[in-house]
Amino acid sequence: MAGIEHVAIVGAGFSGTLQAINLLRHDGPRATLIERGGRAGEGLAYGAAHPSHVLNVRAGNMSAFPDDPGHFARWLEGRGVTNAASSFASRVTYGEYLREMLDAAIASSGGRLTVSYGEVVDAVEQGEGVALAFADGGVLEADAAVLAVGNLPPHDPPGLNPDALPGDLYKGDPWASDVADGLNADDTVLVVGTGLTMVDVALMLEARGFAGRIIALSRRGLLPRRHEPAADWARIEERPATTASALVRKVRVRAQTIGWRNAVDELRPFTQPMWANASEAERARFLRHLRPWWDVHRHRLAPEVADRLAAMQSRGQLDVIAGKTLAFVPGERGVDVSWRPRGERSAQAMTVRRIVNCTGPLGDLARTTDPLLAALRGRGAIRPDAAHLGIDVNGVGQVIGSAGQPSDRLYAIGPMTRGAFWEIVAVPDIRRQTWDVARRLSNAQWVGGEGL
Repeated sequence: MAGIEHVAIVGAGFSGTLQAINLLRHDGPRATLIERGGRAGEGLAYGAAHPSHVLNVRAGNMSAFPDDPGHFARWLEGRGVTNAASSFASRVTYGEYLREMLDAAIASSGGRLTVSYGEVVDAVEQGEGVALAFADGGVLEADAAVLAVGNLPPHDPPGLNPDALPGDLYKGDPWASDVADGLNADDTVLVVGTGLTMVDVALMLEARGFAGRIIALSRRGLLPRRHEPAADWARIEERPATTASALVRKVRVRAQTIGWRNAVDELRPFTQPMWANASEAERARFLRHLRPWWDVHRHRLAPEVADRLAAMQSRGQLDVIAGKTLAFVPGERGVDVSWRPRGERSAQAMTVRRIVNCTGPLGDLARTTDPLLAALRGRGAIRPDAAHLGIDVNGVGQVIGSAGQPSDRLYAIGPMTRGAFWEIVAVPDIRRQTWDVARRLSNAQWVGGEGL
């Protein structure tokens, strides 16, 4: 792309870090990687990880580079890990992997890659570039900017007013360092949500010595399924139908022959094209009816994590229930919670010592309090996607403004682009996206016949 000599990348987690490294690998423009807190190269997923947290994908598929699929496994082997490709490494270890790559890239860049710390509160396109405004009043000018803001904090559960609950009773950030502080064996912790974040919180509480009771509650009470040993099978070669009902029938039939894990896994090459070709109505139908089941079958637990979770359930430390929260009232012993079990009309009550919000990341731009995204949306520089999952972008990552036109200077990558790509929250998908955006910004997208 002509005129792009300097790219500013907002966010130095997995997406932003890979974006910067890939710009160097494609001999592209110089880059400034901006992180508002923590250490560059970590992000929330790895910077806030507890030593007990492990990756949900085998190391053999966790390489940072699509053109070198064995990169992470070799890195582990170099540190004495045997059978590295089939192992589930800790998230702390993966954070070390990313930081080491970033440090090496900076050291070899000859000044073409730098890291800056501070909070970006606006990004204004002007002339042939973008001016990034910082909270401290500073300004950074670049030819293009990439938003790599990662996942935003979750919504508060229905019926909960955080201003009415002291901070010791409600933890709206499940990754906060003090989630387990001040608890004893007589306490009950209510975790709202039963997905992967709940699993992380439950394991962290156990690892920190919490011997009390954990209640995990969600609308359907579904838990992520476990991984099993990888297997070979004859995979489908054509993209399935995009209607939700046809997809369910297809997967059920295939599951009877090859098992449900393989039936889901063989969709991976087609998931993004299927999503792109589905109508808005079909996407909404999928999100409303099938998303919870898709999530628990698609995003699985490492066997050792599934075993620990099952052990917590068998000894009565962890209970998983289905229902909807209605109200939260602070009381003498903690929080009095009113909730309605799934399928029932009458409400029930429980008293808990602490509530932890694990309902999943926020994606609706209309509800975010993030200063940068709020400023961009308020000015019409970005807009929500049709499903309100995040930032509306086109197929190459350019943000789309309120007028419906893509920007030549402002891009978005990572989980906040799930409205366009759906499968864009895991390493295998993000590494491909950052690679492709880097090629475009480096004017290298013609390689391999693209664009010619």
